[in-house]
Amino acid sequence: MSDMKLISADYLPSNYNYELLGLVKGNVAQAKHIGKDLLAGLKNIVGGEVEGYTEMLNEARGIATKRMVEEAKKLGANAVIGVKYSSSSVMEGTTEVIAYGTAIIIK
Repeated sequence: MSDMKLISADYLPSNYNYELLGLVKGNVAQAKHIGKDLLAGLKNIVGGEVEGYTEMLNEARGIATKRMVEEAKKLGANAVIGVKYSSSSVMEGTTEVIAYGTAIIIK
C-alpha cells in the first residue's frame, strides 16, 4: 500500500493534474471472538474501553483498506481521494467495515 496515496479530501487543489477513474471499495465482515465478547459484557458493567473490539475494528479497517487499494491498482490508479470508512452491525457479534473512495491517476 505504500505506493498508493490515500487522501481524505474529496478533491485535489487545482495545481494537480489528475484523471478520475471511478469508485473503489473494500469491505470485510468481522466476527468477535467469544472470549472478547464475554470481556466486553463485563466492561459494560464497569465502563471503559473495550480493547478487544477496538483491536477487531482496527484490523477490519486495515483489511478493508487493503482491498480498496487492490481494486484501485486494478484500474491503474496511483491514488485514492475522498477516502471514507463506514461500519455497521450485520448480525449479532459481526460488524462490516467498508472503505471507499475515488481512484485517480496523479500525473
